[in-house]
Amino acid sequence: MSNQLWVKLNTEKLNNMKKTFVDLENTRYDDQRDVMREIENAEHCPFCMENLKKYHKQPIIDEGDYWIVTPNQWPYKNTKVHLLLILKKHGENLEDISSEAAAELFELATKMSTKYAVKGGALALRFGDTNYSAGSVQHLHVQFVFPDIEAPNFEPVRIKVGKNTKK
Repeated sequence: MSNQLWVKLNTEKLNNMKKTFVDLENTRYDDQRDVMREIENAEHCPFCMENLKKYHKQPIIDEGDYWIVTPNQWPYKNTKVHLLLILKKHGENLEDISSEAAAELFELATKMSTKYAVKGGALALRFGDTNYSAGSVQHLHVQFVFPDIEAPNFEPVRIKVGKNTKK
């Protein structure tokens, strides 16, 4: 096979492949999975600003030059506060975060910590391949989690990283 034919066939193959921005296997709730199927069919990144309001029904509560802050539409169980800090431009890997954006991320997280009187919690930033990150959306975002340890029947909040691909 000639190089030109090989390039043409592989280019066509790549053009016919759907880019997926969501990983249905990493969703936690049925209604979340339903929304993610819709996103997958539309081939949208749900966290890119032009698509966010189509799928995310929570308000934007703060915003910087690089990040927005919004409540998680599907919060983890046993959280008092569960926010998302979403990078405004599409990015999937750590190198997609500039030093200015990194600084702003921590400024906004600190502001939210003060706003919600957070006594302790976690910031979880997943990145890259969702088989490794266990993220449901392949767009850089940070989980801001404040556990509700005073709640009856409280169990620790678990943040999953990696998925079993050998099922």
